[in-house]
Amino acid sequence: MDIMLFHSAYGLTPSVEAAAERLRSAGHQVWTPDLYDGKTVGTVEEGVALRDEIGKDELLKRAVLAAAPYSERGLVYMGLSLGASIAQTLALGDEKARGLLLFHGTSDLAESASVDELPVQLHVAEPDPFETDDWLSSWYLQMRKAGADVEIYRYRGAGHVYTDPELPDWDAEAAERTWSVALSFLDTL
Repeated sequence: MDIMLFHSAYGLTPSVEAAAERLRSAGHQVWTPDLYDGKTVGTVEEGVALRDEIGKDELLKRAVLAAAPYSERGLVYMGLSLGASIAQTLALGDEKARGLLLFHGTSDLAESASVDELPVQLHVAEPDPFETDDWLSSWYLQMRKAGADVEIYRYRGAGHVYTDPELPDWDAEAAERTWSVALSFLDTL
């Protein structure tokens, strides 16, 4: 499977590269575009500030430019937190997308969003301050309305970016369960 993996608000950190290596070890080809031009940050607040400094439109432009050379292959779009919202936007706009794998985040959907049974899997903490229960219920219904085949996995007690061993949110058990389910999902695409 060809996977375009977008980093979180922390930037293209070693843990993102480790996630990509985990996917490559499972037989996938993975690209990890650096939407922050080499910058990384140490806190979510710094990440939000950098995201805002660059701007959402510029981040999406960079993501589209990174994915464009490979989109004909039928990419699986994958993202971590902020990267999940970017992956979702690109997957919903790419008619050749093979799947969407989201860790720790989602994004708004356009009312006109439409896909043809796009396989979507979301892994998120429970509770998650950025992905509230009400938001996730609404997001799920909107994704289904758009035509996506959606699965949501919640991890009680985990922190927001619980798959990242470099962060305080790290939850080894939840991360291993997430990766097990996610790798099985990729095998079905």
